[in-house]
Amino acid sequence: MDGAARLARHPNLIEPRTPIAPSGEQIELAYGDQRVVVVEVGAGLRSYFDDDRAVVDGYEADEIATSGRGQLLIPWPNRIEDGSYEFEGVRQQLPLDEPERQNAIHGLVRWSAWRIAEREPGRAALEHLLHPRPGYLFSLALRVEYTLSDEGLTVRTEATNLGNETAPYGSGAHPYLAIGGGRVDGAMLRVPARTALEANERGIPVGAAPVEHTDLDFRVMRTIGATKLDHAFTDLERGSDGLARVELTADGRQATLWADESYPYLMVFTGDTLADGGRRSLAVEPMTCAPNAFRSGDGLVRLEPEQTHTGSWGIAPVAGLVS
Repeated sequence: MDGAARLARHPNLIEPRTPIAPSGEQIELAYGDQRVVVVEVGAGLRSYFDDDRAVVDGYEADEIATSGRGQLLIPWPNRIEDGSYEFEGVRQQLPLDEPERQNAIHGLVRWSAWRIAEREPGRAALEHLLHPRPGYLFSLALRVEYTLSDEGLTVRTEATNLGNETAPYGSGAHPYLAIGGGRVDGAMLRVPARTALEANERGIPVGAAPVEHTDLDFRVMRTIGATKLDHAFTDLERGSDGLARVELTADGRQATLWADESYPYLMVFTGDTLADGGRRSLAVEPMTCAPNAFRSGDGLVRLEPEQTHTGSWGIAPVAGLVS
């Protein structure tokens, strides 16, 4: 019996469809030798290849994003202690989606479907309306644009407060820079930061200290070695263009992750604790605020009604730097 006859005899049956990818629609971008896949779920960066070599350590189309790979972190990056905070005199409680540490983590939109607003061969824009919910009683219109060019990949994020009240806001992204196989120990790293935040066992900042004379000082490029990184860095040194640049050299190539002045914090993570593979790549996460900013206020954006916050970061792959 074919499908039409089966449906005629059993009209309440739902016609089988081709399974969709766990990350939703796959938006493929291309420019020269560069290839990027952005996904509908969370508007995240699933893969980025340059000349058939991975620039980011992503995931396959039949998988979900694990360990935050390529996800957007909105309306806050990193963690909120106990998932609770007070804003404008009102206490809010968010779900504890990092239960082992009793924290709320990485925002509210990374598992939501985003709408594809614009699509071109080397550029795509996705949009999402974040409605109020328990723990975050604010309306945000969100937009992210991915653009490939001769300079690499640029990611521009925009958030507009649609409500009548000031909203707490932060933004981040969670790409893992690929090293081409093996472990990060042999990779060379430069992080242009003068200060690192000190965190407790729950990943919550408890202080800050200069990186000078510590194993966290990567202001001059050097080998990562056995250093375990799971640190937020700030006091970033920037170029004359206002950009802070993290440089990672491995497997004969260099990837530079840059962030504009809307991102005063960078989280750098060697992934030692990851269940899906530690020290195989390096997460470099531009953040507009510090971890726990909804409680501490460190870098927190107070988004006024109708106000729009924008920020841009990107990745520039460079080939043939070392033999």
